[in-house]
Amino acid sequence: MSEQRERIKVLTAGIFSLMLAMGIARFAYTPLLPLMQKQAHLGIADAGWLAAINYGGYLTGALIASLISDLVLKDRLYRIGLVLAIITTAQMGLTNDLTVWAISRFLAGLSSAAAMLMGTGLILNWLIRHNHRSELGIHFAGIGLGIASCAFAVEIMSHWLDWRSQWYVLTFLGCIVLVPALAWLPAPDTSSTTKTGQKLVDNPPSPLFLRLFMAAYFCAGVGYVISATFIVAIVDRLPGLAGKGTLTFLALGLAAAPACIVWDFIARRTGDLNALILAAVLQIIGILLPLSGGVVAAFAGAMLFGGTFIGMVSLVLTMAGRYYPTKPAKMMGKMTLSYGAAQIIAPAITGWLASGQQGNYGVGLYLAAGVMVLGTALLGVLKLVQKRDQAHDLLAACPQT
Repeated sequence: MSEQRERIKVLTAGIFSLMLAMGIARFAYTPLLPLMQKQAHLGIADAGWLAAINYGGYLTGALIASLISDLVLKDRLYRIGLVLAIITTAQMGLTNDLTVWAISRFLAGLSSAAAMLMGTGLILNWLIRHNHRSELGIHFAGIGLGIASCAFAVEIMSHWLDWRSQWYVLTFLGCIVLVPALAWLPAPDTSSTTKTGQKLVDNPPSPLFLRLFMAAYFCAGVGYVISATFIVAIVDRLPGLAGKGTLTFLALGLAAAPACIVWDFIARRTGDLNALILAAVLQIIGILLPLSGGVVAAFAGAMLFGGTFIGMVSLVLTMAGRYYPTKPAKMMGKMTLSYGAAQIIAPAITGWLASGQQGNYGVGLYLAAGVMVLGTALLGVLKLVQKRDQAHDLLAACPQT
């Protein structure tokens, strides 16, 4: 098999793994949420807690990923996680018991971490070892494609299927993409060199850089999770937009699909941190736009949000992989612990605030935007720290006279 064909198969395996574990197992809950509230009598606060529990599972998976260096074990957990994504999706339709749903959402979070962190780490490791460009834009297109596919499927199915049947259909679709996701990712290479014999060497950032980076990523997690979880419910409750929430989520997914590739190109020209700052500013605008009212604002906001949140994730995890090429998932896991902590706290707070506002989740968007402003400021400080660290490294590399 040619090297280029092998690269396409590996990246496609990654795309399908994210479509399954992120698009279906994790984010199908978002477009199905209004239907579950209506037909399965899922309460407003309970909806927020289920989202928080899902992110708790994701955070647990991130912690596991940050502690494991063995590529063979990561490969095994990645494959177990994808099978778990199928099981948990089916489990959501088997009952309307809140406890069972909570267990299912937690395990779905674990499965999404397996694909997002361990799978991504394995793919980035493969790209680096085979001397391909260490960018993940194509791989992360799977998240946007998964979100868009789920939103489209729910929009179509809602005309004749109830919430329970829709979970079953999504399980069947997940089984289809599971096969290439498992079969096309080769077993990991555990050698310490690339195919051309170049030695892989880790180049970790300074402790201050890492702490600020994690704090900024926490803020990005708050900004992301509130819109990603509640955007359908928020739009459906805005004046004149009832029933438009799922279509808005579809627009979000369509914008997210090519976004990481675009942000890879932007980062090449501007640098990673400048690209992150630009994405954060645009994301703030995207978060607030739906609150201005009207279909155009809702769709524009969703597309801006979809085109930026996944770009930020891609840039951050790619940076982590470049700092640690021999064990990329370790720093990815640490960064995601920060991102994941926000994903536990923010949905629960939003659900609680909404329950006191007669189900109005819009207050959560103001919270998300405010925290994102803080995160953007932290990225600006991070640029100064990066310059300081680079100057220090340059001075240390100069021969002493």
